[in-house]
Amino acid sequence: MPELPEVEVVRRGLVNWLRGRTITSVDVLDPRSLRRHTLGPEDFIGNLQGTTVTDVVRRGKFLWMPLREAPEIATADGFSGTAAPAIALMAHLGMSGQLLMQDPSVPDEKHLKVRLRLSPGDGMPGELRFVDQRIFGGLFVTDMVPTGDGGPGGLAESPLPLIAEEAAHIARDPLDPAFSFDLFYSRLKKRRTGLKRALLDQGLVSGIGNIYADEALWRAGLHYARPTDKLRRADAERVLTCAREVMLDALAAGGTSFDSLYVNVNGVSGYFDRSLNAYGREGQPCNRCTAVGINSTIRREQFMNRSAYTCPVCQPRPRNGRW
Repeated sequence: MPELPEVEVVRRGLVNWLRGRTITSVDVLDPRSLRRHTLGPEDFIGNLQGTTVTDVVRRGKFLWMPLREAPEIATADGFSGTAAPAIALMAHLGMSGQLLMQDPSVPDEKHLKVRLRLSPGDGMPGELRFVDQRIFGGLFVTDMVPTGDGGPGGLAESPLPLIAEEAAHIARDPLDPAFSFDLFYSRLKKRRTGLKRALLDQGLVSGIGNIYADEALWRAGLHYARPTDKLRRADAERVLTCAREVMLDALAAGGTSFDSLYVNVNGVSGYFDRSLNAYGREGQPCNRCTAVGINSTIRREQFMNRSAYTCPVCQPRPRNGRW
């Protein structure tokens, strides 16, 4: 499943092509990709046609495009300004969803589900295509609501204190300029759980998935079972800093691609998987220990129906550990 850096790569690509363009028509080739839009394809199409994309926003792994219907609003002196977006097109990429910008002359992809035709742009592709082989992802229209803290809804080019309703329940992510470490730490200390389980809790901090949790914990030299209620502030700061660093490294590389289905809006796969230190490296030498002459190998353990990868030397398991 795409993690935060993959979704941010897509967001940065889309905003260059979509902002300020109008959706002129919509083709729904497979209604299964609209199952989260409970009112069905006709309502989906009716909500989108004629709207203008004002931005592309991300919080955690949630991605949405605010839409504006009226280009102008009335003022005392006439008509000026723009109305705040009331709805948004939300994209859930699932296991294999792709948002691709294509020229209409490009043949349809084998697993094309939804096509959005766009108003002309100088040298810009004329279509946004949603492609999804496994059909775990989808598109739907949602309302925009005020943020609970009055801050921006998420990472965007023109941040507004509005958020897609389906994303309003999740916490801010480590790359969000409005992320508050103090708030995160105060909530973390109230949990009686293991550190990795807390990092995966999207209500506590969003966007950290299994891959980046293992990488952040390895960089911080902390075991996933460290009890959160006993975690020192310095250790919490270190693991959040490491999570931020590993995500920024992944962004620089274009994301982590373990699956040939993951591509960005231009059809290019990410390459960060070549730089991983823990995740997926069972039985391979620990890079940190090897650098100081210590013989240690990465081990894999079952964790929440998934896997956790750690070094037994530089990430020792705590005696009072929690899952």
